[in-house]
Amino acid sequence: MLTLQFVPYGEIENLASKDRVLKLLDIVKKEKIVLLQGRLKPEEETLLIMETMSQINKSFRGVEICTIYPEENNLQFFNKIKKEMVKFLIGQRDGITIIGPSTIVKEIRRNPNKIELFTLPGMGGSKHKKVVKKTTKKAVNGTIRTARTVKRKR
Repeated sequence: MLTLQFVPYGEIENLASKDRVLKLLDIVKKEKIVLLQGRLKPEEETLLIMETMSQINKSFRGVEICTIYPEENNLQFFNKIKKEMVKFLIGQRDGITIIGPSTIVKEIRRNPNKIELFTLPGMGGSKHKKVVKKTTKKAVNGTIRTARTVKRKR
């Protein structure tokens, strides 16, 4: 099962940068993909990468991160000022950030209006590691019958 956890910006806005990063990293280490309202500051993204690198082990291999947000280049002067004022008052709430564990997320591609999230084959809930196939042939009343057994090892 693939789990997506939405984190509203209001849940992290009052936290210090390091605490924000640790909160998001804790969610990702539980094999969940984080959908964060808004985006992290560039220094917080750097801190996330540094913290991730320091915590890599056999069970935690790192994170994949992608941010998408609307860029409005052709706004009129008054609308630009209004947008910057709102951003100053309520924070970086426009856009969305996706952070996922590298054990599940293979790649995240960003296009201007969409995000493509590619998962690794067999990830997203299946805990089966190997499939063993066994084919047996039996002679029953002079007729050869074939049976195939499929077992999944945990």
